[in-house]
Amino acid sequence: MSDRFLGIACILIGAAMAWAAQGYAAAISYEPVGPRAFPLLLSVLMMAMGIWLAIRPSSNGFGLSATQLKPIVWVVLAVGAYAALFEWLGFTLATTVMAIPVGIAFGGAWKQALMGGLGLGLVLFVIFDKVLDVVLPSGMLAIVLGGR
Repeated sequence: MSDRFLGIACILIGAAMAWAAQGYAAAISYEPVGPRAFPLLLSVLMMAMGIWLAIRPSSNGFGLSATQLKPIVWVVLAVGAYAALFEWLGFTLATTVMAIPVGIAFGGAWKQALMGGLGLGLVLFVIFDKVLDVVLPSGMLAIVLGGR
């Protein structure tokens, strides 16, 4: 049953992402795909996987215990906080903040989740912002990361 709740959450979040991405447009058309393609692709994939989770057959019945519900709630709240804090904190710090409850929900220690989130945020920021030239917000770390 927890898969069904997660599937429904993925469908709703994916639909919200698709709706929000409709307004994305570059001021100058410098690439053929544009800034809207990546969030739309992610939202379609998220909704498709959510549908699969929501309708697939389950062998363990329909019961949902508090121990099964708690990680789902933490992950959904972490993703919501990530979306809300992304611009203000910047990619690296927002990714770190999101990784802590997600890591703990999947059984990691908070120190592991903190270090993993910080490492993930920094590595992905360098890859996307510096190597691939995909603009990501630096937020509070703009001076350190030299971002935009």
